[in-house]
Amino acid sequence: MKFEPSFVLKNRHIQTIYASLFRKLPKPTVRVEKFQLSDGDFVEAYWHKITNHTNKTPIVILFHGLAGSFESPYIQGAMLELQKAGFSSVLMHFRGCSGRDNIQARSYHSGDTADALEFIKSLKQRYPHAKLYAVGYSLGANMLLKLLGEEKKSVLLTKAVAVSAPMLLDVCADKMNRGFSRFYQHLLLKDLRLALEKKYDKHDMQKLIGLRRKDIQKLKDFWQFDEAYTAKINGFASAQDYYTKSSSKQYLKHITIPTLIVHAKDDPFMTPEVIPSSQDISRSVELEILEHGGHVGFVNGSLLKPQYWLDQRVVDFFKKE
Repeated sequence: MKFEPSFVLKNRHIQTIYASLFRKLPKPTVRVEKFQLSDGDFVEAYWHKITNHTNKTPIVILFHGLAGSFESPYIQGAMLELQKAGFSSVLMHFRGCSGRDNIQARSYHSGDTADALEFIKSLKQRYPHAKLYAVGYSLGANMLLKLLGEEKKSVLLTKAVAVSAPMLLDVCADKMNRGFSRFYQHLLLKDLRLALEKKYDKHDMQKLIGLRRKDIQKLKDFWQFDEAYTAKINGFASAQDYYTKSSSKQYLKHITIPTLIVHAKDDPFMTPEVIPSSQDISRSVELEILEHGGHVGFVNGSLLKPQYWLDQRVVDFFKKE
């Protein structure tokens, strides 16, 4: 199916906001798994149409975006479309994103591949006959691409899709601090500051990161937040160090499994500089760069008769031999 949104839906902000505000879905039935991590922390995985240990039903692992969760419409839409196509699916929430606070003082970040890798390895052991696929959205897409590049031929996945990945984190942080993009930054930072504030109830965060609780509200952009918390709690020298080491664009040449990158030129979270060229990628990577689509939007059709092109595109890519 070709991506051909109507004139109104070609607006980048309508594409970005439409599904989260107006998409009505029957909520997928899920089974919640508390997955214990090797460092003593945990993540919660939401299974839809779980496979069993002996059959070969393929499993698609979903990785949400910044401040995302099972409640994100793009996750629920993907689960339902994947079920219709004969896949099981499981959303691995990043630490603290399922509604239950994680144990440690740190939570998650855009380059943290360790939890995802541990989860993938566990699934391969538990379901040895099932093929494993993965889809990452936004922050989850950047993480997934980095993981694929790090693991190279050792990766246990059959195919992967990365949607609206912020592949140059410093460029994206700059973009989010300009124009209407600051609106999205404001919404995301509101959730991030709230989550950080909760950490002070259980941990001596002032000692750990040198930031007083009352100063959290002074963190007005991603650069400030990541400098004050993300970089320090995860052992980076600075926000720039975190962005440089965690950006996935540098890993694309090392990916060895069939991987689809879906990206819109009008993504309000990014600039054209983020989009990789053919020289930046390996032969295993397919670029689908669209003129429109916003950020994790890709709503086809019209306002009155929307079609969620992205969900079908993911299924088509996984089913293609």
